[in-house]
Amino acid sequence: MNEVPQHGIIGCIHALPLPGSPRYQGEMKSILERAIEEARVFEQVGLSGIIIENTHDVPYTPGYAPAETIAAMAAICSAVRRMTDLPLGVQILAGAAIESLAVAVACNLQFLRVEGFAFAHVADEGLIQSCAAGLFRKRAELRATHIKVFADIKKKHASHAITADIDIAEMAKAIEFMDVDGVIVTGKRTGDPPEKSDLKRIKEATGLPLWIGSGMTEKNLESFLGLADCFIVGSTFKKDGDWKNPIDVNRINLFMKSYKESKNAKQESANPLQ
Repeated sequence: MNEVPQHGIIGCIHALPLPGSPRYQGEMKSILERAIEEARVFEQVGLSGIIIENTHDVPYTPGYAPAETIAAMAAICSAVRRMTDLPLGVQILAGAAIESLAVAVACNLQFLRVEGFAFAHVADEGLIQSCAAGLFRKRAELRATHIKVFADIKKKHASHAITADIDIAEMAKAIEFMDVDGVIVTGKRTGDPPEKSDLKRIKEATGLPLWIGSGMTEKNLESFLGLADCFIVGSTFKKDGDWKNPIDVNRINLFMKSYKESKNAKQESANPLQ
């Protein structure tokens, strides 16, 4: 089984509405089929990993997930795990970190994306509290320290007025102190890229792996290479660039072509004699 990638593109599977959510359509078959097909495409185009999220389950439950959501996510992650050896991660919204860990353990996944790891913030679902202590104690209890935890800093779709007096670099230092495995930085909302100055300050302040969690396109990707280690891509891979739509293979191929060309160009620039 592959380890969590150190560099590359992480594709996002936005699971269709799950049992218990308002938009659920009454059967799991199509949910599983779509997740499996998207994972198959991601593997074929050469992505470095995949993360599975219950993004269509709006409105999200704050800080926990009900039993039916956990069971459905386990079914999806298990089905995807059986068809690919790519590194897999999971995020159960909103802020359901321990539930995500349980799914990762049961389905042999490699990493979690966690909001609210350290500090509190006000999301559109409500107040999201820090989960670091409970999550890492549970991870140790389950003998699952091999499952890496990547924490969002000042996560999108949220107000961070509570921590407005804490610079993002200082926040990254505090999260590093709490033994997180890596950090994720986003723009203010889905589809928005992060501020480059924030990425630079985090890189200077910590030795943590740094992932970008929103806003990457084939047009702006080159300018972010070197500022982050991995890029989670969701909306850009979808028809019309809308996260709610199915994936668009042509858009994925265009993005990956741009990524490979930009990466090669940077390598040649860094090593002009090769």
